[in-house]
Amino acid sequence: MLGFAQRYDARDVLVDMNLPIHFLMCAPDYFDVDYAINPWMIGNIHHSSRDLAIQQWQCLHQLLSKSANIEMMVPQPDWPDMVFTANAGLVVDKTVVLSRFLHPERQGEEFFYRQWFIDQGYTLHDLPKDLPFEGAGDALLDREGRWLWAGYGFRSELDAHPYLADWLDVEVLSLRLMDERFYHLDTCFCPLINGYLLYYPPAFDAYSNRLISQRIPESKRIVVSEPDAVNFACNAINIENIVILNPISSDLKAKLCTVGFEVVETPLTEFIKAGGAAKCLTLRLTEPIQVKLNPQAAIESQTILLEGHLLDSGLLNRVLDLIVAGGGSFQVLEFDLGEQRQSISTAQVKVSAPSREIMNKIMSQAIALGAIQPPQEICDVTLEAVIQEGVAPKNFYVTTIYPTEVRVNGEWVRVQGQRMDAVIIVSATENNPVATCSLLRDLKVGDHVVVDTAGIRTIRKSTLREQRGTADEFSFMGAGVSSERRVELVVEQIAWELRQIRDRSGKVAVVAGPVVIHTGGGEHLSWLIRQGYVQALLGGNAIAVHDIEQALLGTSLGIDMQQGVSVHGGHRHHMKAINVIRGCGSIANAVEQGVLTTGVMYECIQRKVPFCLAGSIRDDGPLPDTQMDLIEAQQEYKQLIDHADLILMLSSMLHSIGVGNMTPAGVKLVCVDINPAVVTKLSDRGSIESVGVVTDVGLFLSLLIQQLRALDQR
Repeated sequence: MLGFAQRYDARDVLVDMNLPIHFLMCAPDYFDVDYAINPWMIGNIHHSSRDLAIQQWQCLHQLLSKSANIEMMVPQPDWPDMVFTANAGLVVDKTVVLSRFLHPERQGEEFFYRQWFIDQGYTLHDLPKDLPFEGAGDALLDREGRWLWAGYGFRSELDAHPYLADWLDVEVLSLRLMDERFYHLDTCFCPLINGYLLYYPPAFDAYSNRLISQRIPESKRIVVSEPDAVNFACNAINIENIVILNPISSDLKAKLCTVGFEVVETPLTEFIKAGGAAKCLTLRLTEPIQVKLNPQAAIESQTILLEGHLLDSGLLNRVLDLIVAGGGSFQVLEFDLGEQRQSISTAQVKVSAPSREIMNKIMSQAIALGAIQPPQEICDVTLEAVIQEGVAPKNFYVTTIYPTEVRVNGEWVRVQGQRMDAVIIVSATENNPVATCSLLRDLKVGDHVVVDTAGIRTIRKSTLREQRGTADEFSFMGAGVSSERRVELVVEQIAWELRQIRDRSGKVAVVAGPVVIHTGGGEHLSWLIRQGYVQALLGGNAIAVHDIEQALLGTSLGIDMQQGVSVHGGHRHHMKAINVIRGCGSIANAVEQGVLTTGVMYECIQRKVPFCLAGSIRDDGPLPDTQMDLIEAQQEYKQLIDHADLILMLSSMLHSIGVGNMTPAGVKLVCVDINPAVVTKLSDRGSIESVGVVTDVGLFLSLLIQQLRALDQR
């Protein structure tokens, strides 16, 4: 039998409090898999053997009895999972934080555990009623007593962690679980003595793995493979240099032995069917702790206010989902559902995150959906100066397409030049502060950049219920992707919108790729320009080259556009077309000289429609009009789409995405491409004024012209 007298570390801090080790266990008299509350139980309901489970439990009990004192919990009928005593609570010295079970199937256990701890003279702490926390299954003390690792994501909530830090006087490190198979921290994470850690990294998110690596040096981290992880290798019991666990691979056993551990394997297959193994079957009652080391939980909390038709628009669910998906937790503090159809709803939500970094990510997304700070918590934005040209300060706020305001000197200031993926610069003049979107490359030393998320709000329209689907929204049905069977309906709506814009002297910009020409859509785009439906054209070198090739030689990529067959030597035609234009000096010169007499580029010159051809590394020639300076091309694109009412994107993924990024909300977007992935990417910007059409662009343009001509005849 091992001795457990006082043991001190190098800093002379008491580790085991001069007590023998005690565990709490509960015999599996009523154990069975009666329901499914974790993935392990699915398919195993009533497929476990109680006789074998008792035999396996007794073997574990005998092993532990050689090295520790075992306290016994009386098993209770109707509560088969009481055998997993690790979930009774978290014990430090004579203090226990009782569990709040998530699932009703285990909530009845709480009464019996509470009574046992009362009878044993423990000081009890109760978490708020609806705040799940499942004890030592989700809270594991470092074996040197330096801090508490606390898991969240499936069974325990992040908001429980500050209570643990306060009540137990310990530093809490929050780890987010990502794999539902490892629903408790102790299923994939096992601190060992001398600072070692046995764990399965894929069970955690990136932030948690980074936190683990910051606290545990690589030489002390023992990584478990997936086959060992699903055999619950991490659900182990560590007593001094002994590790007791379900049978593991020879490789993992060798790793543990190499660093001085004695591995004791005992089969626990029946309990794995219910989602637990050695560690789950025990609650350690004598935990190591370093007194008053650093009692804190680095949890960030902020309150947000949501307003609008929160339920029927799905906004509330979207915000709550993004909080959880981003690694945070939430608590709905207030919810006021509008009484009438036209009434708006409001909700106040407390958002918690394990770090400032994650909180900023969550809040940035929530702000993009329209979340704001409650009036009593509104403050000015935080500004930091640029110290290196073209480099923003850490934690800078990244803009969205939506109109944004920042609070400066107690007043809300509208951000100018709104676009996504930019930073916000505030010119800190005392009387008239100015806020402007800026690209990273344009930052100058001394610019004051908005960081974090305080004092920022976006302006989102709150559409009344009865207005949805009315004639005012005829042309755009909300963000989405239309399938082939809806093309004609969507084309009719787009034609109607184009006609309205032209009649009020509005602005339409077209972003077009060479596929427009290849699919026979060149003549239709030319018609749109000729009839005054297009006020700006954006594309690359290729669309102009193949448009001119068709105009001069009747081919596009060497294909006869009338016959649809390859022309002998046609693969050289695009080079001949480029050469002709280069000989003229420009596309405009070619039109003026009578060399170019038809086509998209011809109509742009004739109708004085400005265009920009952004070059790339793959361009042949290029044409003399092609802008080969990427930065200049971006700036020209931005100028051409300024004040646009609608942007029509035709089979040009890269140019369309580029334009989408520099387009603010309020501009209607139509993305047409045969590739659904392209359409989806543009529609995913989140603008309610956008629609995607998955179809052949030549067919789309043909149908569009038909609808516009029909409107002209009415």
